[in-house]
Amino acid sequence: MKPAALNSTSGASFHISRRQFLQTTSAATALAALPALGADALDIINGKPRRVGLIGAGWYGKSDLWRLIQVAPVEVVSICDVDKQMLAGAVEIDPTPQEVAWTVPLDEDEEHASYDVAEVATYFAAATRAALVLAALRAPYRGRSTPVNAWWGSFDLAVNLFSGEPAAPPSEDFIMRNAMDAQEVAVGWWPGDARYGKAAFYAYAHPAPAGFADATLSPAAARWDAALGEYVLDWDDVVASDDPLGAAVDFARSAFQHACAVCEWDPALAATAEGTPPPVA
Repeated sequence: MKPAALNSTSGASFHISRRQFLQTTSAATALAALPALGADALDIINGKPRRVGLIGAGWYGKSDLWRLIQVAPVEVVSICDVDKQMLAGAVEIDPTPQEVAWTVPLDEDEEHASYDVAEVATYFAAATRAALVLAALRAPYRGRSTPVNAWWGSFDLAVNLFSGEPAAPPSEDFIMRNAMDAQEVAVGWWPGDARYGKAAFYAYAHPAPAGFADATLSPAAARWDAALGEYVLDWDDVVASDDPLGAAVDFARSAFQHACAVCEWDPALAATAEGTPPPVA
């Protein structure tokens, strides 16, 4: 993560009313609470062992536990799962890195083991703001949707709204085959990566028909990025606006409505994302 991608905290702040706060913060509560772990993080950095337990011994849980063991002095005191088969034998952890550019096994990797407290705090401050935007997009929608998800591979946040129609996955990859088998619009935020070195909101549709890239979205700073195949709105442009929350929500909603129009979603369903519910039968 590059600090420069997230250091735009000057300018107007995210001003919301108490009602808006209560409507939109539930999806961001976990993110907002994470900075409270700072003291424990410092203990770990300073070499003080922490006793930890694993709840859920699936692939993600075991991988996260394995990574924690590599970077911190911890004592694993318990492992539990609702599936007895997961606990019937020894816990096997695959040390192969996932969703990163390097391939050194986690138990041999001594390069990616740093923890910058200031960078982490800056990330969570920005991510909490971004989560409010995504929660505001999702809140009124009457169709199927995901929570505001945090993806550990790229540290991005995203919410996915579905039309209810099936779609062909973009590849036969296991994740793609299971995660992208339905028509959807995804709106998210990332802190920046090797492909795009700055924090930004993004939006895409799956499947995206001809003409999807031709829209002019709101606010004016939003644009189509052909290399990414997505619409983007840079974080710097958001925080520099007079109404950062409003600008980011406008981007999310305009991207969603454009996608619904060109992808021929049910107009009544699409309208619910603007807070317009269908008539009572």
